[in-house]
Amino acid sequence: MTTLLRRIGGFSVRSCRSFSGCAPEQTATWVRSTFVEFFRQKYGHLLVPSSPVRPRLDPSLLFVNAGMNQFKPILLGTVDPRSKMASYRRVVNSQKCVRAGGKHNDLEDVGRDVYHHTFFEMLGNWSFGDYFKEEACSMAWSLLTEHYGIPASRLYVSYFAGDAASGLPADEETRHVWLDIGVPPSRLLAFGLKDNFWEMGDSGPCGPCTEIHYDHVGGRDAAALVNANDPDLVEIWNLVFMQYNREVNGSLRLLPQFSVDTGMGLERLVRVLQGKRSNYDTDLFTPLLHAIQQRSKVGPYRGSMGTADAGRVDMAYRVVADHIRTLTVCIADGVYPGMSGAELVLRRILRRAVRFCNEVLQTPPGTLASLVPTVCHILGNVYPELHQESNTIINIINENELHFLSSLQQGSRVIHRTLSKKDYKHGVFPAAVAWSLHRDLGFPLDLVDLMLEERGVRVDHQELNILITENNKVRGRLQSCDESKLTLDVATLAELQRLRVPHTDDSLKYQYHLEGDTYVFPQCHATVLALYDGQTLVAEVPEGRRCSVILDQTCFYTEQGGQSHDHGYFTKNELPDMPYTVETVIQVGGYVVHQVTATDHLKTGDQVQLHLDKIHRLACMVKHTGTHILNFALRNVLGPTVQQRGSHVSADRLRFDFSVMASLSVCELQRVDKQVSDIISANHSIYSQEIPLRMALAVPVSDLLVGQPDRQTSVELCCGTHLLQTGAIRDLLIISEQQIVRGMSRIIAVTGQEAIRAREAGQLLLQEVDSLAARLTSSASSSLNAVQHLAEQVGVVSDAVDNTAIPQWQRRELQSRLRTLQRSANTAVRKLEIREAATSAQSLLEKNGSKDLQVDSVNTDSLSILMKTVNHLSTAAPHSHVMLLAHQKHSGKVLCACQVPKSSTFLSASDWATAVCGHLGGSAGGSVLVAKGTGSSSDISEAVKWAEEFALAKIKPSQG
Repeated sequence: MTTLLRRIGGFSVRSCRSFSGCAPEQTATWVRSTFVEFFRQKYGHLLVPSSPVRPRLDPSLLFVNAGMNQFKPILLGTVDPRSKMASYRRVVNSQKCVRAGGKHNDLEDVGRDVYHHTFFEMLGNWSFGDYFKEEACSMAWSLLTEHYGIPASRLYVSYFAGDAASGLPADEETRHVWLDIGVPPSRLLAFGLKDNFWEMGDSGPCGPCTEIHYDHVGGRDAAALVNANDPDLVEIWNLVFMQYNREVNGSLRLLPQFSVDTGMGLERLVRVLQGKRSNYDTDLFTPLLHAIQQRSKVGPYRGSMGTADAGRVDMAYRVVADHIRTLTVCIADGVYPGMSGAELVLRRILRRAVRFCNEVLQTPPGTLASLVPTVCHILGNVYPELHQESNTIINIINENELHFLSSLQQGSRVIHRTLSKKDYKHGVFPAAVAWSLHRDLGFPLDLVDLMLEERGVRVDHQELNILITENNKVRGRLQSCDESKLTLDVATLAELQRLRVPHTDDSLKYQYHLEGDTYVFPQCHATVLALYDGQTLVAEVPEGRRCSVILDQTCFYTEQGGQSHDHGYFTKNELPDMPYTVETVIQVGGYVVHQVTATDHLKTGDQVQLHLDKIHRLACMVKHTGTHILNFALRNVLGPTVQQRGSHVSADRLRFDFSVMASLSVCELQRVDKQVSDIISANHSIYSQEIPLRMALAVPVSDLLVGQPDRQTSVELCCGTHLLQTGAIRDLLIISEQQIVRGMSRIIAVTGQEAIRAREAGQLLLQEVDSLAARLTSSASSSLNAVQHLAEQVGVVSDAVDNTAIPQWQRRELQSRLRTLQRSANTAVRKLEIREAATSAQSLLEKNGSKDLQVDSVNTDSLSILMKTVNHLSTAAPHSHVMLLAHQKHSGKVLCACQVPKSSTFLSASDWATAVCGHLGGSAGGSVLVAKGTGSSSDISEAVKWAEEFALAKIKPSQG
């Protein structure tokens, strides 16, 4: 290997050629930093840190799956012009990406080959309206061939061949750029839409792309293998040229600003530069594979695949190494294993890794979490949040693993029991059982399939799909359908800017003050600057048409920062009695868009007056300020490890998600409640100031606390609307707190009168529980009916405690007390039943003696007492065949219970009860020795006679 040091434009680069089979010198850390510094120092790109893998305000994605995700607002033209992102022109970074679930899903391929991953890093450089094709291609070729030292003879380049059906010409411009750079025509290959035209989604920015491919073998003509899924000839860099916008109707329109978006997988690049044939043989993975081997009971990693991989051992190594990276990165970014969306995908990843650890690698429990420090060592220097959250990551993985191993054992037992049943249809597993495993034990359906596949069995998927469809229908009914919003598209935003329509001044949303105890909100007179009908800008909208309205100024708050948008309406000056209800308020590209249905015609230039729903706004302000107070109290009680993970503020309640390892105890909930109440009662002043984000981040917190030396103060960045004093909240009460996923809890809280009513409801329920406890204590000598009634009342009050809005700390206390009361009531009922059954049995023994066949009636309404009476008789007369019937007064049914001796071979209890209850028009069930059932008859004596004759017919032949 030869090493060459160059100095270009003040940037030192070590170019290492590791393609001769010698041991490589380039570490993954060096490869990543070289990429970033090449674009920073040589071409003036701004380094933008990787965004978290949880997408921000993008419900279309489960995870960030490409470097461009965080820059979508720029590409879509929706970026807030006041934000730092609006100033981006040249950007470089290494983005954490997860492709597991959704459109891009590599989960099932991981482990089967040596290059697919659920987590990977995407190296990328961007130009937003700055340089374009020539510069992008030149930079890429220079970096690869000159600075990384990759031989040009191993590189192939593809470009867009055009598509006649779409009216798209071939990208001849890019072809000529590559020819000018020196790429031989034989290595410059044209491909169609599938391979060389990149689209963000069904609509939005898109354009032709050019890809650089690397041949791991070398010394051959491998042009025919490009885009042929050959593992030895792989794409390493994709350069996308954003030229068009895909409209909703499928047509293409040129974008007002052309951009460049490139992406190169770090893992593949490191594999190339370290001269490896597998990503898992690079220093991004070898420390992990070594750590796994130290904890396993199998041999070391050999890198085999397919049939050569005996027992899938090497596949297990790859799966675990890949999955622990994904788990570590995701949990550090606040995505915890859970029951839906990205959290569900992460849970599948964790459980897949646990299964391979447990069943293939034979590692002890806790192995998966023990690999977290190794991941932090490999990646923590560039992603410091991994070190900061390492303890949380370890705890969450261990807790989830423990829970899954328990579920795995339980699920395995369910599967085994189902397969061993006599009525089981061989080869096809009942869908209802599979669905139960998924719904109740949290088994992913693909894991059920996998466990059955290993036994040569499959699920009845036709039946399973019916169950899933029914479940989705129920869920659909529970979720309201959100009407489509008339959101401005990128072309409309460009047109607004061309027309020089100024951005909306929404500063009035923060300009309110107190007069005494009353909040006074500013009046707002505005001019209609633009109207959008869902397809284009229009000068006028007729009556009844739904449209988006852009005003020169507004006092309405747009939905952001977890706070709901304002409600209200506006009126035209010439029609002051004709309200135009504002349905939604959103912000797009610096414009506040009011969505309305025109009550009368509306045109640009109209003068309007905005009428804010002050009650709704004030309710949101109360909840928003309450959220900050709640966060402050939680951190005081639980410690600084508490981190906000999400919130939503509406007029009726607030939701707050935060990181915590377990649900709060009663004591902790009480302490939080007291701190919140104290802050509200003190009526503290609240100060806010609107400043640019970068300035806020640069100001030391100590500077904000000047003059507050003796007071605890909470300082938080926020975009919501706040109260000016805490007293207006009146009261804030946590009415629900539960862990929604491992390591994350969700609080629901109410304020004001709702909180006061909840406290009152809690007191009433407390009185009910106190009364039940006192009555149960004094009921030891009461009648069975009275105690049974008390037990039923305990159940009713328990339901009320579970479902009524009351303080959560009080709910937990009352639930605990009610569980104790329920046990006591059940014990008292059981004792009284045993006493009554014993008395009844004694009377029957005195009447009938201990003859071989005892069929009689007793006076009871309880099947439980009837069964206990039968048991007493059988114990006293072990050779007797006993059946008792009873008329249930409140229903008119006949209760039946029976028991036969163990030595009985000609009469089973289940056959006897089934025959008698069938004769009475009912049904029964049980075992050979004991059975019970119900039927109907107006003549209990006739039923007793029939039951006795049936038994005699079975017993007498055996005696003869």
